[in-house]
Amino acid sequence: MDRRAFLAFGGAAMVIGVAVTFPGNQGSADASPPPPGPWPFRLTDAQWRARLNPLQYRVLRQGATERAGSSPLNNEHRRGTFHCAGCAQPLFASNTKFDSGTGWPSFYQPLRRNAVAERPDNSLGMRRTEVLCARCGGHLGHVFNDGPRPTGLRYCMNGAALAFRAA
Repeated sequence: MDRRAFLAFGGAAMVIGVAVTFPGNQGSADASPPPPGPWPFRLTDAQWRARLNPLQYRVLRQGATERAGSSPLNNEHRRGTFHCAGCAQPLFASNTKFDSGTGWPSFYQPLRRNAVAERPDNSLGMRRTEVLCARCGGHLGHVFNDGPRPTGLRYCMNGAALAFRAA
């Protein structure tokens, strides 16, 4: 095989690999599924599938990320509480929500310190901190150190993983 054929084959393989691996943000796994563990709220896979819509299942149970800007919760500005869409655990107060410009609902702190769990996420070739619901282990999103005061944190959450309850 000559150099030109090798480069053409390699380029085609790379394009196919990227297309198969990343078919779009919606539904593409970018974090690990929730780990088995001592989550207080547990269901079988069949029960989760019956309880959640397909996007919620992919996000909460398979670690997928919804498409940026696709969640109606981005534009939710009423007073209230954001809960886990899987188990209804209260997670974030509306007064901690801010517009991060990322296309996902963002908060500067959880409602309670033990409302969420965190674990290292080294997927997609980068270091991040994954945020999970501390009650059911559902994947919520990631937390970053570029948020506003008073915490300096940005909890970048998938709207599909959340349910809003007005005050």
